[in-house]
Amino acid sequence: MKTYSLSAKEITRKWYILDAKGKVLGRLATEIARVLRGKHKPIYTPHLDTGDFVIVINADKVKLTGRKLIQKYHQRYSGYPGGLKETRYDKLFIKHPTLPLELAVKRMLPKGKLGRKMFKKLKAYAGEGPKHAHKAQNPEPFPYKIS
Repeated sequence: MKTYSLSAKEITRKWYILDAKGKVLGRLATEIARVLRGKHKPIYTPHLDTGDFVIVINADKVKLTGRKLIQKYHQRYSGYPGGLKETRYDKLFIKHPTLPLELAVKRMLPKGKLGRKMFKKLKAYAGEGPKHAHKAQNPEPFPYKIS
């Protein structure tokens, strides 16, 4: 018996919508990364992008457990001496409300071209659901329970 090898033409993608209100950031990000990557499908192939699209509404209302909201920092480096910039997560939620969720998911995906392609399938919005621009795709409710 030969092993079946999936080709890029045979991949079908679905759209899922997820309300992030009150969900824990890390647990939510792992499930989103799993769906973006395609690991929830039996046809998962590591070298192909077999994942689905995920629309996240209320991305600004995710929870951070413990005291992470004031103790955790987002760091970026300009490449120059003394160029390290740090922003506390409580201020980051005010300035860029979807960025903490996007960063958490992005860092769970593979690095390189394939990971960048997978990350483009995440659509995160800070407000309520009716404001997203993906009604034409008929998104289904997210099929996995997130604690």
